[in-house]
Amino acid sequence: MQTDNKQTNFLTLFFVAATCIVTGGLIGALTNLINGKVSPYYYQSIMFWDFKDIWIAAVAQGILEGLLYGVIFSIIFTITFGIVTKGQGTFIFAIRQLIKLTSLVLICWTLGGLFAMFFATLSPEFYKAHFPMTPSGKTEMLKFAWVGGSIWGGMIGGLLSAFIGIVIIKNNWRQELEVRQ
Repeated sequence: MQTDNKQTNFLTLFFVAATCIVTGGLIGALTNLINGKVSPYYYQSIMFWDFKDIWIAAVAQGILEGLLYGVIFSIIFTITFGIVTKGQGTFIFAIRQLIKLTSLVLICWTLGGLFAMFFATLSPEFYKAHFPMTPSGKTEMLKFAWVGGSIWGGMIGGLLSAFIGIVIIKNNWRQELEVRQ
């Protein structure tokens, strides 16, 4: 019976880790699905892409980078989940925490894009001086700013979620234990 519990706990940790990695890929796909439509020029200038179907390439790039960030996040999240819950946490508990952290990443992604657009609107000359590849037209500049800002926002959100996740798992696990008793 003891062996079954260890195997189940190992499988739970395995599924949590895999879910974190897949979630990273999905976040990358979703955000670049939007960003690639908003400003293909951003990818042309920053990635030096000179071909058709930049939007599809942007989505693929988002998936790749999201999977890579997902692996890093997965290591932190899964180890924290295993240690804090002492291997007793359920997959459903982990998913509830992961949803909160995914929301944080998407909120930061959105705020990053909005802040960049705000700064580009506030001082276009300053923005263009710091980002020399910025297009000169106002609409194209704002699109460019959105994509760059949202990417930085998403990366900051991912970093924050890795560390905030530790606190969230710890606090919510205490509440989970209180409910169980």
